[in-house]
Amino acid sequence: MAILDIVTFPSKVLREETKPITDFDQDLEKLVEDMIDTMRDAPGVGLAAPQVGVSKKLVVVEYGREEEDSFPKQLFVLANPEIVERSEETVRGVEGCLSVPDLVGSVDRARVVTVRAQDQHGKNLKIRAEGWLARIFQHEIDHINGILYTDRTREIWQPEPDELDTI
Repeated sequence: MAILDIVTFPSKVLREETKPITDFDQDLEKLVEDMIDTMRDAPGVGLAAPQVGVSKKLVVVEYGREEEDSFPKQLFVLANPEIVERSEETVRGVEGCLSVPDLVGSVDRARVVTVRAQDQHGKNLKIRAEGWLARIFQHEIDHINGILYTDRTREIWQPEPDELDTI
């Protein structure tokens, strides 16, 4: 597999409308594998295709509580993801982004979301996520819609080294 270059703001691809995934083929499988390797190498907990210069509706997320050995990380590959339901209750949290390095911001997100997508083989998925996982999904799905977390915050700052796992 390959580690891809992560595109940073103000690159135009981060603001473009992405194209739906229609071919669930070997090229998509390679892109998924490369995105997973890139996300892990960064390190991050999520990565959207525009962040590696590819204008497609594709997101990878790897979520887990590292402090709990009994809770293994879970990998999500989401093609054509969309949020179909979100809670009215919101939670404010600190977010960072691999495409906006060295900055973080406070962002209000829905506490619970339901995401409809397909996996890398075209199988339909429906995922209900709460808390941190819901935040990650919202952040990454924003990317495929040309939205950065900086569009959703009023305060941005440089974090302390241990302040945040970058999304």
